[in-house]
Amino acid sequence: MKAGIEVHQQLADGKLFCACPAELSEELHGSVVRHLRATGGENHTVDPAAAFQAARGTQFRYEIVPSSCLVELDEEPPHALSEAAVDAALTMALLVHARPLDEIEVMRKIVVDGSNTAGFQRTALVAVDGWIDVGGRRYSVLSVCLEEDAARKTAEKPGEITFRLDRLGIPLIEIATGPEITSGAEAREVAEEIGLLLRATGRVRRGIGTIREDVNVSTEGGARVEIKGVQELRLLHRYAEGEEERQRILLATRDRLKESGASVPSEPTVDVAAALPREGQGLLPDAVRRGQSVRALRLLGFAGTLGGSEPSAERLGRELADHARAAGVRGLIHSDELPGYGLDPAAVERLRAHLRLGPPDAFVIVATPDPALTERALAEVRSRAEASLVGIPEETRDPLPDGRTRYSRPLPGRDRMYPETDVPPIRVEPVRLDRLRRALPERPEVVRVRLAQSHGLNPEVVRALQRSADVERFEGLVGRGHPSALVARLLVQDLPQSEEKVPGETIPPFPDATLSAVLSAVADGTIAKEGMLPVLVELRKGAATPLEAAARAGFDRGPAEDLDVLAARVVEQNAALVAERGADAFSPLMGDLMREVRGRRDGSDVATALRAALARHRTAAAGESS
Repeated sequence: MKAGIEVHQQLADGKLFCACPAELSEELHGSVVRHLRATGGENHTVDPAAAFQAARGTQFRYEIVPSSCLVELDEEPPHALSEAAVDAALTMALLVHARPLDEIEVMRKIVVDGSNTAGFQRTALVAVDGWIDVGGRRYSVLSVCLEEDAARKTAEKPGEITFRLDRLGIPLIEIATGPEITSGAEAREVAEEIGLLLRATGRVRRGIGTIREDVNVSTEGGARVEIKGVQELRLLHRYAEGEEERQRILLATRDRLKESGASVPSEPTVDVAAALPREGQGLLPDAVRRGQSVRALRLLGFAGTLGGSEPSAERLGRELADHARAAGVRGLIHSDELPGYGLDPAAVERLRAHLRLGPPDAFVIVATPDPALTERALAEVRSRAEASLVGIPEETRDPLPDGRTRYSRPLPGRDRMYPETDVPPIRVEPVRLDRLRRALPERPEVVRVRLAQSHGLNPEVVRALQRSADVERFEGLVGRGHPSALVARLLVQDLPQSEEKVPGETIPPFPDATLSAVLSAVADGTIAKEGMLPVLVELRKGAATPLEAAARAGFDRGPAEDLDVLAARVVEQNAALVAERGADAFSPLMGDLMREVRGRRDGSDVATALRAALARHRTAAAGESS
C-alpha cells in the first residue's frame, strides 16, 4: 500500500474573502435556490467529477444566516485575501520546512455538488517542497494551500439538497503529503503530527468539524482512490487499511472474471416487468404493481462474483449498488442475492430465461418510477461493471461511521482548475517571511523534549497533552506550584473522563483558576488525587466551587475510622476469600476499601494499609493453626 494524506484545518481568523464572523448559527434569515452547471476549466475540458455531479440535476437550497453576506451568496465579488489567514498559512509553511512562493495566486476549483454557491471553490497555493519528521522518518509535504471551506449540508431529499452559508468562506489550511505512507497506523501518526504543528500556530479553530483529513490510497495493481472528509483521527487507519482490503478483493474478482471470459454486452437494457410476478410480497412485485420502470442489465460470466466469497463487506455487488445510488436511486438487486425480494426459485428461472442467460451469467435490476432515472442508474452500473474487468477505477469515496467507505464520484483532476480574476495576487516579500520566522512557535518535537526533561513526564503523557492542546495549561498550572505528575493526571485522565460522564457541548470549559482550586484541595488533604474525578463531575453538574463539589461528592468529611482500622475490618469480613485466594485477594479487597474511603485517601496509602492488614491476618492465622 502507498498512501498520502491531505489535512484541512479551519483557521480562527474570520472569513477568507469578507469581514463576516466565522460563526455557525441556527438563526435563519431566509433562503435562495440555485441550479449549478459544469463548465470547462482552463483547458476548456469538463472535469469528469463535475460532469457526474451536474448530470444528477439536483436543486440546491441555501439558508441565509447572520454570519453570511453577499459574498457567500455569490452576489458580490470576493474581497482581498485575509492577511491574517495568509500569515497563518505562511507560518505553517515555515514549520514544515516548505518553500513559500514569491506570489500567491488564487484559483477557482470547479465543484458543482452544491457546497459552494458559485459552483467553484477558491484555493491558493502558498508553499511547496516541505517535509516533516515522524518517528525518525522524513515525509515530504508536497504543498501548503489556503482555501475557503464549503457550505454546511443541513438536509437532503430527492432532487434537493439544503446547505447553510455560515461555514462557507471560513479559511482552511490544506497540507498535502507525498505518497510515502505504507500503513494505516503510519497515516494516523503523520496526520497527528501535522495536527500538532497546526495547533502550534495558535491560529486554528477547535472542535468537531474544524479539522478533517483526505486519504489517498493505492495498492500494487490497483489505482489511486481518495477517501474524502475523515473527521475522526482514531478511524483514519481503519479507512486506509479498509481501502487496501477492498482493492485486494476486487482485484481477485477481476482475475476470476478474466478466467471465465466475462463480458458486459454493449446492448440496451432489458424491460423485465412482464417477466416478473405481480402477486405476492416483495420489492419487485410491488414495483410491477405500481407500474414502475423495471429494467435489467445482463452481465455475462459474472455469476458468483457479485455476492463475494470472502468474509468481508467488500464485494462487487456492493460496488455496483453504490454507483447506482450515486446516480440517484436507492439501490439495485443482483442475481447473486436471489431468490428474494418477492421472487421464488421458479420466478428467478423464468427471469433468467427471459434475459437469455446461462448458469455462468448474472444480471442487475433497477426499479424506479422514472424511466430516465432507471436508465441513468444502469448506465453507471454498466460503467462500473466494465471497469471491474480491467481493475480498480480511480474514484472519490466517502467515509462511513463504521470504518468502511462508499463510492461518491469520479476522481477529479486538473480540468477543474482555472484562474480567479476577482482577487488580486499577493506578493510574498522577504520582510514578511523574516517577521514570521522570528515569531515561529516551538515545534512539537521540541516541546516533547522540553516537557520530558523539565517535568519528568513519560512520552505517552506528553503526547496526550499535545493532542488535547493542554501544554500551555499544564505549564501554567505547574507554574502555580502544583506537582507536575498531579497536573498531568488531572488534564490527561480525569478531565476527559469527567466530560465523558457528563457530556454537553453547552457546558463551558473549566477556567484554570477552577482546576488550580481542585489541585489545592488535594494538597491540603480535603480530597485525595483519586477524588479529583468525582469533584470534576460535580462541577460539570453545576457545583459552584470545588469545595461545594467536594461536599456533594462526600469528600468534606474525613473517614469515620482510622485507615488501619478500616483495612483490618475489610480483611476480617472477607476472611474466607483471603483463606481461599491468599495474595490474589488483594485486588478485590482493594476495591472494597477504596469504596469505603471514597476518594478521601490516596490509593498508595490505602494499598499500604491493606497490605499491612493482610500481613497481620496471615500472622494471626498461622499462630492459631500452630
